[in-house]
Amino acid sequence: MQVNKLLLMSQPQIGNLIREIRLETGLTQEQFASQLGVTCSTMNRWERGRSKPSPLALQKIEQLLEQMSATDLLAKYLAD
Repeated sequence: MQVNKLLLMSQPQIGNLIREIRLETGLTQEQFASQLGVTCSTMNRWERGRSKPSPLALQKIEQLLEQMSATDLLAKYLAD
């Protein structure tokens, strides 16, 4: 599981990853937030790098990436 590595990412990196995932899925912030069980304002804060998702939210994001077969997107952000 990559969640531990995601926790080490900076706020801007996580925000960029979340935004890219959302755009790949073609969802609005509100729709994507609903899928993750958070509010639209929370999603907005994440994307703008003002706060970081909780470990549980990161786990949901990782599961969504796996469902999308977009693990290469995750690898792009986790490359050493």
